[in-house]
Amino acid sequence: MSKKNKRRISVGPSGYPEMHEMFVPKAIFFTNGVGVHKDRLSSFELSLRDAGIEKANLVTVSSIFPPHCIEISRKEGEKLIKPGQIVHCVMARQDTNEPNRLIAASIGLARPADKEKYGYLSEHHSYGETAKVAGDYAEDLAATMLATTLGIDFDPEKAWNEREQVFRMEKTILKTRNVVQSAEGHRKGLWSTVVACGVFIF
Repeated sequence: MSKKNKRRISVGPSGYPEMHEMFVPKAIFFTNGVGVHKDRLSSFELSLRDAGIEKANLVTVSSIFPPHCIEISRKEGEKLIKPGQIVHCVMARQDTNEPNRLIAASIGLARPADKEKYGYLSEHHSYGETAKVAGDYAEDLAATMLATTLGIDFDPEKAWNEREQVFRMEKTILKTRNVVQSAEGHRKGLWSTVVACGVFIF
């Protein structure tokens, strides 16, 4: 970096620009919700209310779980969001106005044991899947991405429950989990929306 650029960019103790320090999430909380309304957008708004994050301006991001990020409860996380705040999240969302159609949205998490390393979040939204199936699929996605990053040897063709046992035996993976919301389409054809979110706190 040139001397001119060094004067312009304030570098923090980690060696990265201070703005980068600000934009690495320190915590995350998980939430989910469902909303039903005659209007599609309103059903989405109601699902966000059910999830407790409707007062934020949400920005969806892709799926890296930052080093040293801690998981906090939904109740604690909601208290840290001010109305109108720009909030970053990993979101899965699905909707339908087809009566009785099964919908699901799920977020998977895979955290490395080494806090210096990053993990993965995954989002999955589907039709015709139960909450169990959708949740397992999202968890599988996150765990598989982390496993490939860590160089864990596994058979990608095996079912999730078999690979899950391999991942759990690996000391390099600390934790996998999922959060999921499912619903059936309203019997009178109203819009139904489900969301599942991992919400970052800076």
